[in-house]
Amino acid sequence: MADGNWVKVADRGDCPPGSLFEVEVEQLRIVLANVEGDLYALQNRCSHQDLPLSDGELEGDQLECLYHGARFDVCTGKATGLPAIKPVEAYPVELRGQEIYVQI
Repeated sequence: MADGNWVKVADRGDCPPGSLFEVEVEQLRIVLANVEGDLYALQNRCSHQDLPLSDGELEGDQLECLYHGARFDVCTGKATGLPAIKPVEAYPVELRGQEIYVQI
């Protein structure tokens, strides 16, 4: 993958405010999170046990993993609740009209 490669991953309507949306880009699984209209992208795997974060719940800017309750800051990928202690990768997001792009 080229450094700084922007890829269209979804349309704005695919991820309304307060929701999560799973996408796959070049074999990389990403979860989009819409926090009051602001879009964020994280690697779609919990750093605790490699399970999909897209199955979890978004509460404000916190994503809670469905499986063991680990929490992450969707803005930074930082782990904010046990049992996760390692962050997950966060990706830059850009909205171009109604299209969502992620830099991978």
